Amino acid sequence: MWGPEGLDEIEAGLLGPPEELDGRRVLEIGAGAAQCARWLAAQGARPVALDLSHRQLQHALRIGGAFPLVCADAGALPFADGSFDLACSAYGALPFVADPVQVLKEVRRVLRPGGRFVFSVTHPIRWAFPDEPGPEGLSVSASYFDRTPYVEQDEEGRAVYVEHHRTIGDRVRDVVAGGFRLVDVVEPEWPAWNTSEWGGWSPLRGNLIPGTAIFVCERG
Repeated sequence: MWGPEGLDEIEAGLLGPPEELDGRRVLEIGAGAAQCARWLAAQGARPVALDLSHRQLQHALRIGGAFPLVCADAGALPFADGSFDLACSAYGALPFVADPVQVLKEVRRVLRPGGRFVFSVTHPIRWAFPDEPGPEGLSVSASYFDRTPYVEQDEEGRAVYVEHHRTIGDRVRDVVAGGFRLVDVVEPEWPAWNTSEWGGWSPLRGNLIPGTAIFVCERG
């Protein structure tokens, strides 16, 4: 799944035709519990699931899967140049780093020439609206151009969650600065079958404003 709308890779084919995933070396970045890597392995691919959070990878280990789990920083990937055919990231890593270009450069480095990197993030327009699923979430409450990070702190004032806002233009420039060619930007529409409502996600909002942006990039 590329995002809460429910667009799946079988339908989207952003990594290429599903039948061509067999045997491909794929790096999942910001893998969390490695749901995407698990799906890729089921298609015959050879995934590696990478995440900075050891706890998330413990969840992945408990769920199971015959593929490597790697705890590492996406900005300093512990792999040789050209190690992978494809890379993917569904709501992982990119929104949570202050220097996304460094991550993109690292992903480019470990991809073979012509390799594809597909990543999804919360659509930047969502930052201008309250994170509410009902009508109150349809009125602009902040500047789209305010790039102040969202930060949650513990009782000692330590940051425990940080998410960085980038505009669509920022993301495009980041992709280019990272050495990629931008092939497509996909903005999934909310499907009629998805009646789920959780957090700031709902059919009401999803039918009016985009919630996810997917960037399809290729290494030259």
